[in-house]
Order: sequence, then C-alpha cells, then structure tokens
Amino acid sequence: MTQLRVSQAAELLSVSDDTVRRWVEAGRLVAGPEEGGRATVEASSVAALMRELSPAVPVGPIVAQSARNRFSGIVTRVVRDTVMAQVEIQSGPHRFVSLMSREAADELGLEPGVPAIASIKSTNVVIEIVEK
Repeated sequence: MTQLRVSQAAELLSVSDDTVRRWVEAGRLVAGPEEGGRATVEASSVAALMRELSPAVPVGPIVAQSARNRFSGIVTRVVRDTVMAQVEIQSGPHRFVSLMSREAADELGLEPGVPAIASIKSTNVVIEIVEK
C-alpha cells in the first residue's frame, strides 16, 4: 500500500496537518506505519475521503474560469480490462478521467491512493464566464 506523510495528505485534502491527525484519531483516515519516525496515512483512505468530500457539481455559479495544464492529485479509481484502463484522479474539487493502455497503467503502478499529476494538453480550451 502507498503511504503519504501527514503533510502530503493535508495538502491533497486542503486541510491542516492537525486536521489530518484528528481524522486519523477519529478513524476517518487510516494510519500507516511510521517511516523514519514520521507518521503516515494510507493513501487509499485519503483517496476515498477525497471522493467523499468532492462535490458532485460545482458549488456556486461560475464567475470566471481558465484551466491550467497540470493538476496534482491522487488516483481514486482504476478500472482495467485486457487492453485498456480507465484512471480517475481527484485534484481538489476537480475529477479527471484518463483512458490509457492497461500496459501504461501497470507500468506506472496506478492504483487508488497513488499521488499523480494530470497533465492536460489540448488544442481546444474552453473559457467560461457567467453573467454578473
């Protein structure tokens, strides 16, 4: 299982290190083994909590938007068949889904809880602004 330092989990969840520690004590996150004297958290439990906390729809009206190209997050789901894999990454309130070869997903060791970056390259970028 992949382990995250408390500070890494806090950054991914957009909360303080103390909040992560409280969530571990409360059983909301699963503690991992200490690494070098530092507390760790099971990355898969962080992924599950991120999915739980993520809103299904954007909160509030969009007032301005322009996506950036790199989104740090955590893998929340991987569905593999014999040829392809569907990989979901949660980055804050943003969910990204990537289709790739199963071989690529296996080589990258993608599984829920693995920290990852969704890097987006597109010839078509939509920018939205809603009426004020």
